[in-house]
Amino acid sequence: MRISPIDLTIVILYLVGITLFGMRFRRGQQNVRDYFLGGRTAPWWALSFSIVATETSTLTIIGTPALAYGGDLGFLQLVFGYLVGRIVITLLFLPHYFRGEFFTAYQLIEKRFGENMRAVAACTFLGTRALAEGVRIAAIALVVSVVLGTSERPAVFFVVILTLLYTFEGGMKAVIWTDVAQLILYFTGSVAAFFLLLHRIPGGWAEITQVAAAAGGKLTVFHFGFSLTEKYTIWSGILGGTFLTMASHGTDQTIVQRLLAARSERESKIALLSSGIIILVQFTLFLVIGVMLFVYSQHIPLLAAGERADRIFPTFVVRDMPHGLAGLVIAAILAVAMSNASGSLNSLAASSVLDFQRLRGREADPVRFLRLSRRMTLAWGIVLILFGMVKWGPVLEAGLSIASLPFGSLLGLFLLGTLDRRATSRGALSGMIAGLGAILSVYFYTKIAFTWYVLIGALTTFLIGMCVSRLETRLRGNRGVSAEQKV
Repeated sequence: MRISPIDLTIVILYLVGITLFGMRFRRGQQNVRDYFLGGRTAPWWALSFSIVATETSTLTIIGTPALAYGGDLGFLQLVFGYLVGRIVITLLFLPHYFRGEFFTAYQLIEKRFGENMRAVAACTFLGTRALAEGVRIAAIALVVSVVLGTSERPAVFFVVILTLLYTFEGGMKAVIWTDVAQLILYFTGSVAAFFLLLHRIPGGWAEITQVAAAAGGKLTVFHFGFSLTEKYTIWSGILGGTFLTMASHGTDQTIVQRLLAARSERESKIALLSSGIIILVQFTLFLVIGVMLFVYSQHIPLLAAGERADRIFPTFVVRDMPHGLAGLVIAAILAVAMSNASGSLNSLAASSVLDFQRLRGREADPVRFLRLSRRMTLAWGIVLILFGMVKWGPVLEAGLSIASLPFGSLLGLFLLGTLDRRATSRGALSGMIAGLGAILSVYFYTKIAFTWYVLIGALTTFLIGMCVSRLETRLRGNRGVSAEQKV
């Protein structure tokens, strides 16, 4: 099963066009403020689109329909937590980020706990983002293997190289505006798939609801039973989704960098909150498409026995979509992959050159520092290609699980810095180590669902950090008293 020449032409034209479009933003770059924050000239709506495009991935487009195809709409409970998390970030973190000229999220940590803790936080981000993006890039291979029937590795290499090219040249401004174009494309393609499925299913929406209900309530959204092992319940969704979003959007440089690129704190808040509305609509659409694919496959089977559910949407696009429209949707899926990779490349480079003192010392020469930033973007491009060639499990949940493991300790560190004035750098480091240890123990030795990981890690980090900080302060006080008594 291969893509038609018409569809292949559309995909190639898109890939070349978006690359050339992104490269044109190199003009006018004078320093790292232009390269990493786009000169803080982007309007809030463009940043909102960019946040959504970054939050969405190839995992989302092919993995979310697969979840509903094999289950129900319960994933939406996690999305409701995403909305709550955004509100908390606007109240708790954003005011601190705009008290100064911040380029990375981890400058806030240095301000509170010192340079060494900034480096620790940055290292946590770099490792997490590189691994998570590797899973996302690997998801491209699923699409390409269905579309072209070729080896996965050359396709991963080709797409990342094109993305690297315009990110290397255009910086954050290229990332933001290509994100806008890519979001419009993939959302249009997804809506087209929705209406095509609605037209192809003989009984229309009435049959969809009837078959979905008969198959065990595939249109069910809420699960009210409390369970630490169930992935999607209202409790794990609201609580877990809130903490996951607080970590991913409040402490992860990939999203925070976009928030810092806003013209003002007010526009940054509007961009973040409005992105939540788009995300809710988007995930609802992807999940409903998954249910529709289940009903459609009752008439025309799409997957062979034992074939991965992740292949259901790409298979439908290539096999059953009209020529031209199939090319549009395939280009949309690749657009999301490029959007994620470009944002990650820029944020990985930003954290690498700005959060470590040895590299930061070269900041005196703006031209030299800008050149170093571009070289770091290139280096991370090579890393992402290598991670993209690793074989991962079910793509959407694999990506979320990997991100959730260290996110908890990182979020706990930020909560200590903003909520506990008595917290010390030693207490913060102890808390992070304890939080990461707790999550790894949960991951390897229990069946607790990944939706609870960030919550468990953040609370462990915060509580241990708070206790160690107070213990350290008390010990210092006792030593001070003993010294006075000796005098």
